Amino acid sequence: MTHPLVRIFILICALVLSAPIFAVQARAQVALFVNGDPITSYDIDQRAKLLQLQTHKAPARQDVINELIEDRLKIQIGKRYGIDMSAADIDNAYNGIGRRMRQSPEQFSKALQAQGLDPGAMKSRIRADMTWNQIVRGKFQNSLQIGEKDVRTALDAKGSGEDVGYDYALRPILFVVPRGATEPFIEGRKREADAFRARFSGCEETVTYARALRDVVVRDMVHRNSSELSPQLRQVMDGIQLGKITPPELTQGGVELFILCGKTSTTAETPGKKEVRDELYQARFQEQAKRFLAELRKQAMIEYKK
Repeated sequence: MTHPLVRIFILICALVLSAPIFAVQARAQVALFVNGDPITSYDIDQRAKLLQLQTHKAPARQDVINELIEDRLKIQIGKRYGIDMSAADIDNAYNGIGRRMRQSPEQFSKALQAQGLDPGAMKSRIRADMTWNQIVRGKFQNSLQIGEKDVRTALDAKGSGEDVGYDYALRPILFVVPRGATEPFIEGRKREADAFRARFSGCEETVTYARALRDVVVRDMVHRNSSELSPQLRQVMDGIQLGKITPPELTQGGVELFILCGKTSTTAETPGKKEVRDELYQARFQEQAKRFLAELRKQAMIEYKK
């Protein structure tokens, strides 16, 4: 059992180390209220740093305040509709940003802190954006529907010719990497996956061999349309023959490859149609979101402190 004096010493050390953060937030003054919710000088400073990090230029103070006001309104309307994003949802989105920058959550947080940015400031913005997306999609669901006629009209306006897509039948093969594995271990698994890929061809033969390997999982067949894949992955799939395997990729579970077991052409769903449908959806989404946010802003009680 830890001696009481030791516990007190540890507590004092923790308070001393965190004192700068507490001190900054304690000195932060309320700059304004949005329907009774405060926005402090600390909030404004943190959002300004976040915007500067993203745009590489210092934002105007009023622009920062306007964005924070809109975030408060998004969270407030979310509560009215019973939408409250969980901490796990926010952390997953936050960690996803770090992964896209090829950083672990810890590395990503340290990189933000090195810029004087509290990770909580970014998570606050993520919470507002996720809440708002759910609100707009739910409230304007009918008007956001994109029909095939809309897609065809947009394609014709672009002068797009006949667009062809592909349906792929893929068999995932996972070379398991345990959580917390060292970099040399991961590199070793990548080499094993490369050797496996180079040695075999043919869907059934490769699957049979993979099942005999240690710490290798053969997953159920999955079906993907080329419209669901990124341009980079579509290029990879176009360069692979039936029975061949995609290059290994490091995923959350380990090193993963896909055997191409089937490929058929289709015009029902294509990358071109998907791109146009997404463009039309985003345009309608932004139009409805902008109008609704303007209504909320008009109705809001905003009080600036002197």
